[in-house]
Amino acid sequence: MSHATIAVIGGTGLYQIEGLTDIQDVNLDTPFGRPSDSIVVGKLEGTGVAFLPRHGRGHRILPGELPSRANIYALKSLGVEHIIAICSAGSFKEEIKPGHLLIPDQVIDRTHGRPGSFFGDGIVAHVAFADPFCPRLRKVLYESAREAGATVHPQGTMVVMEGPAFSTRAESRLHASWGADLIGMTALPEAKLAREAEICYAIIGCATDYDSWHEHREAVTVQVILDILHKNIDTAKKIIKLAVGRIGAKRDCECATALRTAIVTAPDLMPPETKKKLELLIGKYIT
Repeated sequence: MSHATIAVIGGTGLYQIEGLTDIQDVNLDTPFGRPSDSIVVGKLEGTGVAFLPRHGRGHRILPGELPSRANIYALKSLGVEHIIAICSAGSFKEEIKPGHLLIPDQVIDRTHGRPGSFFGDGIVAHVAFADPFCPRLRKVLYESAREAGATVHPQGTMVVMEGPAFSTRAESRLHASWGADLIGMTALPEAKLAREAEICYAIIGCATDYDSWHEHREAVTVQVILDILHKNIDTAKKIIKLAVGRIGAKRDCECATALRTAIVTAPDLMPPETKKKLELLIGKYIT
């Protein structure tokens, strides 16, 4: 089995980082189905790194159709302890301009109908999610982005909407009135599932537009988003390479033990089939 301790979830092409060696495609199946695509695993300066195209190669999967549980479970099975997620996003602030990056520290969930937990079917767990993104990984990404020469904002709130249509002007103005900074479609349930899997998770939010709140800007289009993302791909690669060298093996954040006090179902009442399904996640706590 291939092994990686750091994963990147984002668009295609990111695995072409200079210096990546021993590259192989890994096809996995999980108790929650198959991931979005095969996972590219390689070595970057001696560290195992996995790359997963969130929407599949060729961008085939809608945000609301993403097999997020399978994606996170598959990365966990490879040994991943840190996930760097790259997301395009609309900006609600004049000062967060298209092309800027933001490392969010908070999130507002406006999705609906997406499977958002590994638990259920007889086993209940409630993880703490007050701080949805790993603070230590966020710090690494911010410092790496600055060193890479990006214009990056160190914190902010991201709204995650269902999509796939972009916001109405009324919705955009509402979200802006809440004090939110960015809006995207993919950070949830990824972040919640990563917490349940005890994986450190943080986002590089790439501002590609002003959503539709801005009176003097045209409404967002796919072409506008893609143009900005393509311009930022080299910067993202630089950030990832710098971050991999800074993350380190030690984890003393709350992410690493998120399930320690979260599982509330009595072990003797857990259905054997569900217990087996979740063995990768709960095995160190439930014998």
